[in-house]
Amino acid sequence: MKVLLNGTAHVLPDGATVAEAVAAATDRLRGVAGAVNGRGGTRTGWPGPGAGDGDQIEVLTAAQGG
Repeated sequence: MKVLLNGTAHVLPDGATVAEAVAAATDRLRGVAGAVNGRGGTRTGWPGPGAGDGDQIEVLTAAQGG
């Protein structure tokens, strides 16, 4: 399926979960947030049903600094 992942076109396997989209965007395991079509979800929900063809997925990572 074709999705926009952080504003860039990507192809993910059909039925890909949010966890799979996050893994495609970053190798970080902590401090990561994900949203599908502007709707955020908790990490516990990532393994469940995820994105569909044409969805917009945003993956954000926390950064320390000042």
